Amino acid sequence: MFSGIVEECAVLTALQKDQENVHFTFTCSFVSELKIDQSVSHNGVCLTVVRLTDDTYTVTAMKETLERSNLGLLKVGDEVNVERSMLMNGRLDGHIVQGHVDQTAVCTAVDDADGSFYFTFKYTFDREMARRGYITVDKGSVTVNGVSLTVCNPTDDTFQVAIIPYTFEHTNFHHIAVGNIINLEFDIIGKYISRMIPFQ
Repeated sequence: MFSGIVEECAVLTALQKDQENVHFTFTCSFVSELKIDQSVSHNGVCLTVVRLTDDTYTVTAMKETLERSNLGLLKVGDEVNVERSMLMNGRLDGHIVQGHVDQTAVCTAVDDADGSFYFTFKYTFDREMARRGYITVDKGSVTVNGVSLTVCNPTDDTFQVAIIPYTFEHTNFHHIAVGNIINLEFDIIGKYISRMIPFQ
């Protein structure tokens, strides 16, 4: 489990296709603190550390993960948002993030907000999935590329998020432009509530 508070951007240094899997090798400042079998969120996708060197670590993504997320689009040199699993003895600064990406969305607009930015994203709307909580609600939580954010101006298939300069600079939001694909995880609490309502 994660909080959606990104620690930093890791840089992809190598990738290797292995049948339907892809092994991704990254470098970041906390490599020396990682252990084999540890969970790390990459653009919001929970992946397990399978190999370590002095300055890199490797994780493996299977076919479903590659198809459901933007990890299959990565190239060597790209930055991904990373977060280690949440410690249960501190404050929850973001919201409960599982690291299970629901689907991707596309950036349709980036608007200047006098120092901050509004990003607009559009995703495929499915009425049945929406009934099960796969939606955004005004002032609710959403995870974009692993970043815990507050929703504004939602419609059936779009929403906006406001990005302050610190988040813009310290996550890969500074690389997101119109047409880019992002990973989207809807709020798990909303999913549970939506699932319970028909049984009341």
